[in-house]
Amino acid sequence: MPPTPAAGRTSDWRAIAAWCLYDWACSAYNTVITTFIFAVYFARGVVGDEVSGAARWSAAMTLCGLLIALLSPVLGAIADRNGRRKPWLAGFTAVTVVASALLWWVRPTPDDAFLALACVVVATVSFELANVFYNASLPGLVPKDRLGRVSGWGWGLGYFGGLSCLVLALFVFVQAEAPLFGLLGKEDQANVRATSLLVAAWYGLFALPYFLLVPDEPATGRPLGASVREGLATLRRTVLELRRYKQVLRYLIASAFFRDGISTITAFGGLFAAGTFGMSFQEIVLFAIALNVCAGFGAVAFAWVDDRIGAKPTILISLTALTGFGVPLLLVEEKLWFWILALGLGTFFGPAQAAGRSLMARLSPPGMAGEMFGLYSLTGRAVGFLGPLAFGLATQAFSSQRAGMASVVAFFVIGFALMLTVREPARAEAAPSPPP
Repeated sequence: MPPTPAAGRTSDWRAIAAWCLYDWACSAYNTVITTFIFAVYFARGVVGDEVSGAARWSAAMTLCGLLIALLSPVLGAIADRNGRRKPWLAGFTAVTVVASALLWWVRPTPDDAFLALACVVVATVSFELANVFYNASLPGLVPKDRLGRVSGWGWGLGYFGGLSCLVLALFVFVQAEAPLFGLLGKEDQANVRATSLLVAAWYGLFALPYFLLVPDEPATGRPLGASVREGLATLRRTVLELRRYKQVLRYLIASAFFRDGISTITAFGGLFAAGTFGMSFQEIVLFAIALNVCAGFGAVAFAWVDDRIGAKPTILISLTALTGFGVPLLLVEEKLWFWILALGLGTFFGPAQAAGRSLMARLSPPGMAGEMFGLYSLTGRAVGFLGPLAFGLATQAFSSQRAGMASVVAFFVIGFALMLTVREPARAEAAPSPPP
């Protein structure tokens, strides 16, 4: 049998604050390394050709996706059998921090391209696997009637954390005339490379309270070898018997679509803004900052809504709003209306993602949170190529980025329709127990 979750869920505000602070810590990696600064530096500075650099970066991210899809449910199932999650989270966090710091040695020369991609693959895979164990620790932290608000607080804090690190990286390192207050030069783009050290320090420092204050699940006493064998057997049985977990299966499919829609818009939103509305790089940076602020406030504002009316209604409201803002966004011509509608759209990114996490926690059978969040990661990766593929095909077929974005809005409609078939457990209702 799987381990029983910790009996005494804590209401200690320090533990809850430390759990949320981990979101603040880890978001710096996604924002600075994989999205805004180092990815651009790799293409322009290291490879020296944006097209070739983007292609190589994309290939590395594809490899990351495959590894994450394969490893996340397996490791989640193993951790469930072992009981404790902190050692796994600590290990993957440490690997991400070290691999991020190693990017400092990636000089602006094609000779260092392999080093850059190797470090990014290791860091990205470790980052995503760490988040499997981080998310899976939520059900044991607070009672079910508080899952929504804590998930929302964490997600909102994550947006603000990534944004704060990005602003610091841009204005203290990248764009400053005297980087790091004159302590750092610009030779070999040292000011840009140093942002990787900033991310490593940021991640490691702000993640530390989690390991000091958040309680862990009790250890089962099983040796690691036994946990591996039993975890793999349990995962195989779960996959074969997913029909037993009908609501989980329906939700995994539904959430994969709307999560992919959100990911695609965040990945291609800058390209859409630049290509369709002629926004400059400075405008896109300001747009990204504003979008993150709106998403963060949205996640926090809807945190209580989740607990009051349920995660499923919160997701449905968010998807309705995303579609409602997304359709006119495809039609407007003026930049002012683009800003207004895009920021309205961004406000509901956070609630959809935070409520998505809390619903997965509610649907997870006792003692199987790690395995279920591993499958949550797997399904997201399994369809993660559909959004970018649809965007690219529609853009090419109609010679219009508006057509590309229209295809992405369809993912919200599909996600909404599939979510209608999901039944959220009542607050006092237990999820079905795993088979013996």
